[in-house]
Amino acid sequence: MAFLSEQQLAQIGFKSLGTNVLISDKSSIYNAKNIEIGNNVRIDDFSILSAGDGGIVLEDYVHIACFCSLIGQGLIRLCEFSGISSRVSIYSSNDDYSGNYLTNPTVPAQFTNVTHGSVVLEKHAIIGAGTIILPKVTIGMGTAVGALSLVMKSCEPYSIYLGNPAKRLKSRANGFETKEIEFLKYREQNGQK
Repeated sequence: MAFLSEQQLAQIGFKSLGTNVLISDKSSIYNAKNIEIGNNVRIDDFSILSAGDGGIVLEDYVHIACFCSLIGQGLIRLCEFSGISSRVSIYSSNDDYSGNYLTNPTVPAQFTNVTHGSVVLEKHAIIGAGTIILPKVTIGMGTAVGALSLVMKSCEPYSIYLGNPAKRLKSRANGFETKEIEFLKYREQNGQK
């Protein structure tokens, strides 16, 4: 996988850009002026980030695997140490499928009934491959969502969710909090940001 150089990243025009950012040269970025990227972020091949007015915020230590899409008018925020596996789709906008309105972005808004809303993955959230997350959803701190799930409602912290629609399966261990402290201490001792 080839990553964009620091010079190439600077030319994209992000709202803000941290250090140690690895973005595949095969990814697609739209409306970069509405995208904030923290430190130690990696975006893999064939991922699409299309920011609307709400923007996209990727905090520190975020990973977006290959073939992911983050799309919509509402805010999409991936907090520290969160990650999404291959083919995850996050939508902060969604058409009305009832049949009472027209759909798709080629039609003026007065004839559609699109729902817009923020999507937030809180710290240490992890999303399994092929999962779809719809608008107005918060994935709670430390929560894991299993592969091929459809998330239409917010998820409690420190939980494991799975299914279509996603349902809470059980609690999730929180050992990652101790590991985070150890990791940050290790980085500091070794002069790393």
